[in-house]
Amino acid sequence: MSRATDTTEWDDDERMNFMFSDFNENRDVNTTDWDSKMDFWTALVVKDCRDRGAVCVSLQELNKTFRRKERSPLGLATVLQSMARCGKIQRESEFAANVDCGWLSWGVGMLLVKPLKWTFSTLLGSNRVPLEEPFVVIELVKEKAAALLKVYSSSEFASRSILSFPELCTLSSDVCADESTLCMALLQLQRDKQVTVALHEGEKIVKFCQAGKDNVSPVSDVDMGIYQLQRSEKLLGERVEKLGLEADKCKEEARTLLREGKKSQALRCLRGRKRVEKRIDGLFAKLESIRGILDRIAQSQTDKMVMHAYQAGVSALKLSLKDVTVERAESLVDQIQELCDTQDEVNKTLSSGVTSADEDIDELEEELKSLLDESKPDSISSYPEVPTNGLQIPGEPSLPGMDLLSSLPAVPFRHLDITNDQLEEELNQLTLTDSDFPQKKMTSPAKRLEPAQ
Repeated sequence: MSRATDTTEWDDDERMNFMFSDFNENRDVNTTDWDSKMDFWTALVVKDCRDRGAVCVSLQELNKTFRRKERSPLGLATVLQSMARCGKIQRESEFAANVDCGWLSWGVGMLLVKPLKWTFSTLLGSNRVPLEEPFVVIELVKEKAAALLKVYSSSEFASRSILSFPELCTLSSDVCADESTLCMALLQLQRDKQVTVALHEGEKIVKFCQAGKDNVSPVSDVDMGIYQLQRSEKLLGERVEKLGLEADKCKEEARTLLREGKKSQALRCLRGRKRVEKRIDGLFAKLESIRGILDRIAQSQTDKMVMHAYQAGVSALKLSLKDVTVERAESLVDQIQELCDTQDEVNKTLSSGVTSADEDIDELEEELKSLLDESKPDSISSYPEVPTNGLQIPGEPSLPGMDLLSSLPAVPFRHLDITNDQLEEELNQLTLTDSDFPQKKMTSPAKRLEPAQ
Protein backbone atom coordinates (compact mmCIF):
# COMPACT_ATOMS: atom_id res chain seq x y z
CA MET A 1 0.00 0.00 0.00
CA SER A 2 1.36 3.42 -0.96
CA ARG A 3 1.69 6.38 1.37
CA ALA A 4 -0.91 8.10 -0.80
CA THR A 5 -3.41 5.37 -0.04
CA ASP A 6 -3.09 5.59 3.71
CA THR A 7 -6.72 6.49 4.34
CA THR A 8 -9.59 5.06 6.29
CA GLU A 9 -11.35 4.37 3.01
CA TRP A 10 -8.59 1.97 2.00
CA ASP A 11 -9.59 -0.42 4.80
CA ASP A 12 -13.25 -0.38 3.86
CA ASP A 13 -13.79 -3.48 1.69
CA GLU A 14 -17.17 -2.43 0.38
CA ARG A 15 -15.91 1.01 -0.55
CA MET A 16 -12.76 -0.37 -2.18
CA ASN A 17 -14.67 -2.98 -4.18
CA PHE A 18 -16.57 -0.13 -5.76
CA MET A 19 -13.42 1.93 -6.35
CA PHE A 20 -11.51 -1.00 -7.84
CA SER A 21 -14.29 -1.81 -10.29
CA ASP A 22 -14.16 -0.53 -13.84
CA PHE A 23 -15.98 2.60 -15.01
CA ASN A 24 -19.23 2.39 -16.93
CA GLU A 25 -18.77 3.11 -20.60
CA ASN A 26 -21.59 5.63 -20.43
CA ARG A 27 -21.09 8.24 -17.72
CA ASP A 28 -24.72 9.35 -17.93
CA VAL A 29 -25.95 6.03 -16.49
CA ASN A 30 -24.89 7.09 -12.99
CA THR A 31 -23.16 10.46 -13.07
CA THR A 32 -22.71 10.76 -9.30
CA ASP A 33 -20.92 7.42 -8.85
CA TRP A 34 -18.83 7.95 -11.96
CA ASP A 35 -17.63 11.40 -10.85
CA SER A 36 -17.06 10.22 -7.26
CA LYS A 37 -14.78 7.42 -8.42
CA MET A 38 -12.95 9.69 -10.85
CA ASP A 39 -12.29 12.38 -8.21
CA PHE A 40 -11.01 9.73 -5.79
CA TRP A 41 -8.43 8.29 -8.18
CA THR A 42 -7.40 11.64 -9.66
CA ALA A 43 -6.54 13.09 -6.23
CA LEU A 44 -4.77 9.85 -5.28
CA VAL A 45 -2.60 9.83 -8.41
CA VAL A 46 -1.43 13.42 -7.85
CA LYS A 47 -0.80 12.83 -4.15
CA ASP A 48 1.24 9.70 -4.80
CA CYS A 49 3.47 11.49 -7.30
CA ARG A 50 3.98 14.45 -4.96
CA ASP A 51 4.89 12.17 -2.06
CA ARG A 52 7.48 10.38 -4.21
CA GLY A 53 8.90 13.65 -5.55
CA ALA A 54 8.10 12.56 -9.10
CA VAL A 55 6.49 14.53 -11.91
CA CYS A 56 5.81 11.61 -14.26
CA VAL A 57 3.62 8.55 -13.91
CA SER A 58 2.67 5.55 -16.03
CA LEU A 59 -0.17 3.06 -15.96
CA GLN A 60 2.25 0.30 -15.07
CA GLU A 61 3.51 2.21 -12.00
CA LEU A 62 -0.03 3.00 -10.88
CA ASN A 63 -1.09 -0.65 -11.09
CA LYS A 64 1.78 -1.57 -8.78
CA THR A 65 1.31 1.36 -6.42
CA PHE A 66 -2.40 0.92 -5.81
CA ARG A 67 -2.45 -2.86 -5.57
CA ARG A 68 -4.72 -4.17 -2.77
CA LYS A 69 -5.28 -7.80 -1.80
CA GLU A 70 -3.60 -9.03 -4.97
CA ARG A 71 -5.87 -6.81 -7.07
CA SER A 72 -5.18 -3.73 -9.16
CA PRO A 73 -7.79 -1.09 -9.98
CA LEU A 74 -9.53 -1.75 -13.28
CA GLY A 75 -10.31 1.86 -14.17
CA LEU A 76 -6.89 3.51 -14.00
CA ALA A 77 -6.60 3.72 -17.79
CA THR A 78 -9.89 5.63 -17.85
CA VAL A 79 -8.57 7.92 -15.09
CA LEU A 80 -5.45 8.76 -17.11
CA GLN A 81 -7.50 9.44 -20.23
CA SER A 82 -9.84 11.75 -18.30
CA MET A 83 -6.93 13.61 -16.70
CA ALA A 84 -5.33 14.04 -20.12
CA ARG A 85 -8.54 15.47 -21.56
CA CYS A 86 -8.77 17.94 -18.65
CA GLY A 87 -5.15 19.05 -19.15
CA LYS A 88 -4.00 17.76 -15.75
CA ILE A 89 -1.50 15.37 -17.35
CA GLN A 90 0.25 15.28 -20.69
CA ARG A 91 2.12 12.59 -22.50
CA GLU A 92 5.85 13.00 -22.04
CA SER A 93 6.42 12.89 -25.77
CA GLU A 94 3.99 15.79 -26.25
CA PHE A 95 5.48 17.73 -23.36
CA ALA A 96 8.94 17.53 -24.97
CA ALA A 97 7.67 17.94 -28.54
CA ASN A 98 8.75 21.58 -28.88
CA VAL A 99 12.35 21.08 -27.82
CA ASP A 100 14.92 23.21 -29.62
CA CYS A 101 18.27 22.22 -31.08
CA GLY A 102 19.88 22.68 -27.67
CA TRP A 103 17.84 19.86 -26.20
CA LEU A 104 18.43 17.71 -29.24
CA SER A 105 22.17 18.23 -28.87
CA TRP A 106 21.81 17.09 -25.27
CA GLY A 107 20.41 13.82 -26.52
CA VAL A 108 16.92 13.94 -25.09
CA GLY A 109 15.89 10.59 -26.50
CA MET A 110 15.28 9.51 -22.94
CA LEU A 111 12.41 12.00 -22.82
CA LEU A 112 10.77 10.65 -25.97
CA VAL A 113 9.75 7.19 -24.87
CA LYS A 114 8.12 5.34 -27.75
CA PRO A 115 6.28 8.34 -29.23
CA LEU A 116 5.19 6.46 -32.35
CA LYS A 117 3.44 3.71 -30.43
CA TRP A 118 0.85 6.11 -29.03
CA THR A 119 0.51 7.87 -32.38
CA PHE A 120 -0.36 4.67 -34.24
CA SER A 121 -2.81 3.66 -31.51
CA THR A 122 -4.54 7.01 -31.78
CA LEU A 123 -4.74 6.80 -35.56
CA LEU A 124 -6.27 3.33 -35.37
CA GLY A 125 -8.92 4.53 -32.93
CA SER A 126 -7.74 2.44 -29.99
CA ASN A 127 -8.46 3.77 -26.51
CA ARG A 128 -5.93 1.49 -24.85
CA VAL A 129 -3.30 3.29 -22.79
CA PRO A 130 0.16 1.70 -23.15
CA LEU A 131 1.46 0.45 -19.83
CA GLU A 132 4.86 2.10 -20.17
CA GLU A 133 3.68 5.40 -21.64
CA PRO A 134 4.87 8.13 -19.21
CA PHE A 135 2.61 11.04 -18.41
CA VAL A 136 3.75 14.37 -16.99
CA VAL A 137 1.62 15.77 -14.16
CA ILE A 138 1.43 19.45 -15.14
CA GLU A 139 0.71 20.72 -11.62
CA LEU A 140 3.74 18.96 -10.19
CA VAL A 141 6.20 19.87 -12.92
CA LYS A 142 5.29 23.54 -12.47
CA GLU A 143 5.96 23.22 -8.74
CA LYS A 144 9.37 21.68 -9.45
CA ALA A 145 10.23 24.41 -11.94
CA ALA A 146 9.39 27.15 -9.44
CA ALA A 147 11.40 25.39 -6.72
CA LEU A 148 14.41 25.00 -9.03
CA LEU A 149 14.33 28.68 -9.98
CA LYS A 150 14.12 29.67 -6.31
CA VAL A 151 17.10 27.47 -5.40
CA TYR A 152 19.19 29.01 -8.19
CA SER A 153 18.24 32.58 -7.23
CA SER A 154 19.28 32.05 -3.61
CA SER A 155 22.53 30.20 -4.37
CA GLU A 156 26.10 31.39 -4.87
CA PHE A 157 25.61 30.87 -8.63
CA ALA A 158 22.94 33.56 -8.89
CA SER A 159 25.50 36.04 -10.27
CA ARG A 160 26.38 33.61 -13.05
CA SER A 161 23.99 33.30 -15.97
CA ILE A 162 25.42 30.00 -17.25
CA LEU A 163 25.86 26.82 -15.24
CA SER A 164 27.09 23.43 -16.30
CA PHE A 165 24.60 20.59 -16.06
CA PRO A 166 26.64 18.75 -13.37
CA GLU A 167 26.71 21.94 -11.28
CA LEU A 168 22.95 22.27 -11.68
CA CYS A 169 22.41 18.62 -10.70
CA THR A 170 24.36 19.19 -7.50
CA LEU A 171 22.51 22.43 -6.80
CA SER A 172 19.06 20.87 -7.31
CA SER A 173 19.67 17.60 -5.51
CA ASP A 174 17.19 18.54 -2.77
CA VAL A 175 14.53 19.57 -5.28
CA CYS A 176 14.74 17.05 -8.10
CA ALA A 177 15.02 13.39 -7.18
CA ASP A 178 16.71 12.36 -10.42
CA GLU A 179 18.05 13.67 -13.69
CA SER A 180 14.80 13.00 -15.53
CA THR A 181 12.85 15.14 -13.08
CA LEU A 182 15.42 17.91 -13.45
CA CYS A 183 15.08 17.80 -17.25
CA MET A 184 11.29 18.07 -16.94
CA ALA A 185 11.63 21.09 -14.67
CA LEU A 186 14.07 22.68 -17.14
CA LEU A 187 11.64 22.03 -19.99
CA GLN A 188 8.91 23.80 -18.05
CA LEU A 189 11.25 26.73 -17.35
CA GLN A 190 12.11 26.83 -21.03
CA ARG A 191 8.42 27.00 -21.86
CA ASP A 192 8.20 29.92 -19.45
CA LYS A 193 11.25 31.47 -21.19
CA GLN A 194 13.29 31.43 -18.01
CA VAL A 195 16.11 29.11 -19.20
CA THR A 196 17.73 27.91 -22.38
CA VAL A 197 20.11 25.01 -22.92
CA ALA A 198 23.11 24.47 -25.18
CA LEU A 199 26.09 22.20 -25.73
CA HIS A 200 29.62 23.68 -25.57
CA GLU A 201 32.59 21.49 -26.41
CA GLY A 202 30.63 18.42 -25.43
CA GLU A 203 29.49 19.93 -22.14
CA LYS A 204 25.83 20.54 -21.32
CA ILE A 205 25.17 24.09 -20.13
CA VAL A 206 22.07 25.90 -18.90
CA LYS A 207 21.54 29.65 -19.12
CA PHE A 208 19.15 31.30 -16.64
CA CYS A 209 17.23 34.53 -17.05
CA GLN A 210 18.93 37.26 -15.04
CA ALA A 211 17.31 39.60 -12.54
CA GLY A 212 15.61 42.60 -14.10
CA LYS A 213 14.74 40.78 -17.33
CA ASP A 214 11.52 39.07 -18.30
CA ASN A 215 12.89 36.49 -20.73
CA VAL A 216 16.17 34.68 -21.13
CA SER A 217 18.27 35.59 -24.16
CA PRO A 218 19.93 33.00 -26.43
CA VAL A 219 23.42 31.87 -25.56
CA SER A 220 25.82 34.33 -27.25
CA ASP A 221 29.56 34.39 -27.88
CA VAL A 222 29.94 36.83 -25.00
CA ASP A 223 28.13 34.39 -22.71
CA MET A 224 30.42 31.57 -23.80
CA GLY A 225 33.50 33.75 -23.29
CA ILE A 226 32.41 34.58 -19.76
CA TYR A 227 31.62 30.94 -19.12
CA GLN A 228 35.08 29.93 -20.32
CA LEU A 229 36.69 32.45 -17.99
CA GLN A 230 34.60 31.27 -15.06
CA ARG A 231 35.44 27.66 -15.76
CA SER A 232 39.14 28.52 -16.07
CA GLU A 233 38.95 30.39 -12.77
CA LYS A 234 37.44 27.34 -11.12
CA LEU A 235 40.02 24.95 -12.59
CA LEU A 236 42.94 27.20 -11.65
CA GLY A 237 41.59 27.59 -8.14
CA GLU A 238 41.31 23.85 -7.75
CA ARG A 239 44.84 23.43 -9.15
CA VAL A 240 46.30 26.01 -6.78
CA GLU A 241 44.62 24.34 -3.83
CA LYS A 242 45.96 20.94 -4.87
CA LEU A 243 49.51 22.27 -5.27
CA GLY A 244 49.26 23.93 -1.88
CA LEU A 245 48.49 20.58 -0.29
CA GLU A 246 51.43 19.08 -2.19
CA ALA A 247 53.78 21.79 -0.88
CA ASP A 248 52.62 21.16 2.68
CA LYS A 249 53.24 17.46 2.18
CA CYS A 250 56.82 18.11 0.98
CA LYS A 251 57.45 20.26 4.03
CA GLU A 252 56.21 17.56 6.41
CA GLU A 253 58.33 14.92 4.66
CA ALA A 254 61.42 17.13 4.95
CA ARG A 255 60.79 17.59 8.68
CA THR A 256 60.38 13.83 9.14
CA LEU A 257 63.58 13.02 7.20
CA LEU A 258 65.52 15.63 9.13
CA ARG A 259 64.46 14.02 12.40
CA GLU A 260 65.67 10.68 11.08
CA GLY A 261 69.03 12.22 10.21
CA LYS A 262 68.52 12.00 6.44
CA LYS A 263 69.61 15.52 5.67
CA SER A 264 70.22 15.09 1.92
CA GLN A 265 66.77 13.61 1.34
CA ALA A 266 65.24 16.37 3.43
CA LEU A 267 66.98 18.94 1.22
CA ARG A 268 65.54 17.29 -1.90
CA CYS A 269 62.07 17.53 -0.39
CA LEU A 270 62.59 21.20 0.34
CA ARG A 271 63.78 21.79 -3.24
CA GLY A 272 60.65 20.03 -4.47
CA ARG A 273 58.58 22.23 -2.18
CA LYS A 274 60.23 25.33 -3.67
CA ARG A 275 59.40 24.16 -7.19
CA VAL A 276 55.78 23.55 -6.22
CA GLU A 277 55.52 26.98 -4.60
CA LYS A 278 56.95 28.55 -7.75
CA ARG A 279 54.27 26.85 -9.82
CA ILE A 280 51.67 28.00 -7.32
CA ASP A 281 52.86 31.59 -7.71
CA GLY A 282 52.58 31.36 -11.50
CA LEU A 283 49.11 29.84 -11.40
CA PHE A 284 47.97 32.31 -8.78
CA ALA A 285 49.10 35.21 -10.99
CA LYS A 286 47.09 33.81 -13.89
CA LEU A 287 44.14 33.28 -11.56
CA GLU A 288 44.32 36.90 -10.46
CA SER A 289 44.41 38.02 -14.11
CA ILE A 290 41.28 36.02 -14.89
CA ARG A 291 39.54 37.38 -11.84
CA GLY A 292 40.50 40.91 -12.89
CA ILE A 293 38.97 40.32 -16.33
CA LEU A 294 35.77 38.94 -14.80
CA ASP A 295 35.57 41.97 -12.51
CA ARG A 296 35.92 44.27 -15.50
CA ILE A 297 33.23 42.37 -17.36
CA ALA A 298 30.92 42.61 -14.38
CA GLN A 299 31.68 46.34 -14.16
CA SER A 300 31.00 46.78 -17.86
CA GLN A 301 27.67 45.01 -17.49
CA THR A 302 26.84 47.34 -14.62
CA ASP A 303 27.87 50.32 -16.74
CA LYS A 304 25.71 49.01 -19.56
CA MET A 305 22.76 48.75 -17.20
CA VAL A 306 23.38 52.30 -16.00
CA MET A 307 23.59 53.53 -19.60
CA HIS A 308 20.25 51.90 -20.37
CA ALA A 309 18.81 53.58 -17.30
CA TYR A 310 20.19 56.93 -18.46
CA GLN A 311 18.68 56.43 -21.89
CA ALA A 312 15.32 55.60 -20.39
CA GLY A 313 15.60 58.68 -18.18
CA VAL A 314 16.45 60.94 -21.12
CA SER A 315 13.53 59.57 -23.11
CA ALA A 316 11.15 60.10 -20.19
CA LEU A 317 12.51 63.63 -19.65
CA LYS A 318 12.01 64.49 -23.30
CA LEU A 319 8.42 63.34 -23.14
CA SER A 320 7.74 65.26 -19.93
CA LEU A 321 9.30 68.46 -21.39
CA LYS A 322 7.72 68.05 -24.79
CA ASP A 323 5.52 71.18 -24.53
CA VAL A 324 7.92 73.19 -22.35
CA THR A 325 10.06 75.98 -23.93
CA VAL A 326 12.16 78.83 -22.59
CA GLU A 327 9.85 81.40 -24.20
CA ARG A 328 6.79 79.92 -22.53
CA ALA A 329 8.58 79.81 -19.21
CA GLU A 330 9.59 83.50 -19.50
CA SER A 331 6.04 84.45 -20.47
CA LEU A 332 4.65 82.61 -17.45
CA VAL A 333 7.14 84.34 -15.15
CA ASP A 334 6.16 87.76 -16.54
CA GLN A 335 2.47 87.01 -16.03
CA ILE A 336 3.12 85.90 -12.48
CA GLN A 337 5.06 89.12 -11.78
CA GLU A 338 2.24 91.27 -13.17
CA LEU A 339 -0.30 89.45 -11.03
CA CYS A 340 1.90 89.90 -7.96
CA ASP A 341 2.19 93.66 -8.63
CA THR A 342 -1.56 93.93 -9.03
CA GLN A 343 -2.12 92.07 -5.79
CA ASP A 344 0.31 94.40 -3.96
CA GLU A 345 -1.60 97.45 -5.19
CA VAL A 346 -4.93 95.97 -4.11
CA ASN A 347 -3.52 95.19 -0.68
CA LYS A 348 -2.16 98.72 -0.36
CA THR A 349 -5.53 100.24 -1.22
CA LEU A 350 -7.37 98.03 1.21
CA SER A 351 -4.85 98.77 3.95
CA SER A 352 -5.31 102.56 3.61
CA GLY A 353 -9.10 102.26 4.00
CA VAL A 354 -8.76 100.05 7.03
CA THR A 355 -6.37 102.57 8.71
CA SER A 356 -8.90 105.51 8.62
CA ALA A 357 -11.57 103.26 9.97
CA ASP A 358 -9.26 102.29 12.80
CA GLU A 359 -8.74 105.95 13.68
CA ASP A 360 -12.54 106.56 13.91
CA ILE A 361 -12.86 103.50 16.10
CA ASP A 362 -10.20 104.83 18.47
CA GLU A 363 -12.04 108.15 18.85
CA LEU A 364 -15.35 106.38 19.51
CA GLU A 365 -13.73 104.17 22.11
CA GLU A 366 -12.34 107.23 23.95
CA GLU A 367 -15.76 108.84 24.00
CA LEU A 368 -17.40 105.64 25.20
CA LYS A 369 -14.85 105.40 27.99
CA SER A 370 -15.64 108.91 29.23
CA LEU A 371 -19.36 108.12 29.25
CA LEU A 372 -18.74 104.98 31.24
CA ASP A 373 -16.71 106.94 33.81
CA GLU A 374 -19.54 109.44 34.22
CA SER A 375 -22.23 106.77 34.68
CA LYS A 376 -20.43 104.68 37.32
CA PRO A 377 -22.87 104.00 40.28
CA ASP A 378 -20.00 104.18 42.78
CA SER A 379 -19.19 107.76 41.85
CA ILE A 380 -19.66 110.27 44.74
CA SER A 381 -21.40 112.76 42.46
CA SER A 382 -24.23 110.30 41.87
CA TYR A 383 -25.41 110.43 45.47
CA PRO A 384 -27.79 113.30 46.66
CA GLU A 385 -26.41 116.09 48.80
CA VAL A 386 -26.76 115.73 52.54
CA PRO A 387 -28.81 118.64 53.98
CA THR A 388 -26.74 121.02 56.18
CA ASN A 389 -29.59 123.01 57.78
CA GLY A 390 -30.27 122.31 61.47
CA LEU A 391 -33.51 121.02 62.96
CA GLN A 392 -35.91 123.62 64.57
CA ILE A 393 -38.18 122.58 67.46
CA PRO A 394 -40.89 125.09 68.59
CA GLY A 395 -40.02 126.86 71.85
CA GLU A 396 -36.51 125.43 71.74
CA PRO A 397 -33.34 126.80 70.31
CA SER A 398 -32.51 125.88 66.76
CA LEU A 399 -30.74 122.48 66.48
CA PRO A 400 -29.10 120.87 63.54
CA GLY A 401 -31.61 118.98 61.49
CA MET A 402 -34.67 120.91 62.72
CA ASP A 403 -35.56 122.08 59.20
CA LEU A 404 -35.78 118.45 58.04
CA LEU A 405 -38.27 117.55 60.79
CA SER A 406 -40.38 120.56 60.07
CA SER A 407 -40.68 119.59 56.48
CA LEU A 408 -42.34 116.30 57.32
CA PRO A 409 -46.19 116.13 57.26
CA ALA A 410 -48.10 116.39 60.53
CA VAL A 411 -49.03 113.24 62.34
CA PRO A 412 -52.81 112.65 62.27
CA PHE A 413 -54.53 112.52 65.59
CA ARG A 414 -57.77 111.13 64.23
CA HIS A 415 -59.22 108.17 66.07
CA LEU A 416 -58.39 104.84 64.32
CA ASP A 417 -61.27 102.72 63.34
CA ILE A 418 -59.77 99.71 61.39
CA THR A 419 -59.82 96.00 61.89
CA ASN A 420 -56.76 93.89 62.52
CA ASP A 421 -57.05 92.06 59.18
CA GLN A 422 -57.19 95.33 57.26
CA LEU A 423 -54.21 96.63 59.16
CA GLU A 424 -52.15 93.55 58.47
CA GLU A 425 -53.01 93.72 54.77
CA GLU A 426 -52.07 97.38 54.62
CA LEU A 427 -48.76 96.69 56.36
CA ASN A 428 -47.88 93.98 53.87
CA GLN A 429 -48.42 96.33 50.94
CA LEU A 430 -46.57 99.35 52.31
CA THR A 431 -42.94 99.89 51.30
CA LEU A 432 -40.98 103.05 51.22
CA THR A 433 -38.31 103.38 48.48
CA ASP A 434 -35.73 106.12 48.55
CA SER A 435 -35.31 107.27 44.94
CA ASP A 436 -31.93 108.82 45.76
CA PHE A 437 -30.56 105.37 46.84
CA PRO A 438 -31.55 103.04 44.02
CA GLN A 439 -29.60 100.05 45.38
CA LYS A 440 -31.08 100.15 48.94
CA LYS A 441 -34.64 99.28 49.99
CA MET A 442 -36.29 99.60 53.36
CA THR A 443 -39.69 98.83 54.84
CA SER A 444 -41.21 101.44 57.03
CA PRO A 445 -43.54 100.44 59.88
CA ALA A 446 -44.81 104.03 60.13
CA LYS A 447 -47.23 105.34 57.50
CA ARG A 448 -50.22 107.53 57.87
CA LEU A 449 -53.22 105.33 58.23
CA GLU A 450 -56.50 106.42 56.92
CA PRO A 451 -59.42 105.78 59.35
CA ALA A 452 -62.13 103.49 58.23
CA GLN A 453 -65.25 105.23 57.04
